[in-house]
Amino acid sequence: MIFRLFRRDPQAASITALYGAIVAQARHPGFYLDFGVPDTPEGRFDMIVLHLALVCRRLCRAEGPDQGPARTLSQAVFDMFCRDMDHNLREMGVGDLGVPKKMQKLGEAFYGRLDAYDRALAVAGEAELAAALGRNVLGEGAPVAAVRRLAAYVRTAADDLAASSIADVGGGKLGFPDPATIAAPVREVPA
Repeated sequence: MIFRLFRRDPQAASITALYGAIVAQARHPGFYLDFGVPDTPEGRFDMIVLHLALVCRRLCRAEGPDQGPARTLSQAVFDMFCRDMDHNLREMGVGDLGVPKKMQKLGEAFYGRLDAYDRALAVAGEAELAAALGRNVLGEGAPVAAVRRLAAYVRTAADDLAASSIADVGGGKLGFPDPATIAAPVREVPA
């Protein structure tokens, strides 16, 4: 009975690889230099949440025999995100009494953004997605071109993840596009 406490989680390597890939993509310098994402703790948090939401969305949409394990993996990656945020808050000097309150707010922020991005990605066109990204990631007053470029990136990333197998996603082989290759869509001008 006690030996179960010392047994390694067989998914630990997958969870670590998956979360590491999410954080690595969220830290891509292009988002902060070219897309206008604020290079602040809040901006970095929002980029991690954005990529985590995309991956959790993909895992939760698995079908067939992959559905149960994929959802379990999604929860495990979210749990790792929570542990990481808890650790970061403590390193930033938040006291033991303040961490639970901050963690509750971070959890609410994640689920609110996940819902907003999921709804926006389910709709054709980029208006709703651009609005959600402008509000949550880039902030009020962000240039329209930056918002539209980030929306194009997110749509491409979601499509690439949807085309990836659950085995690849679960193994941390995420098909995120290179942000440098994404240009803001050209808005058609009525004739």
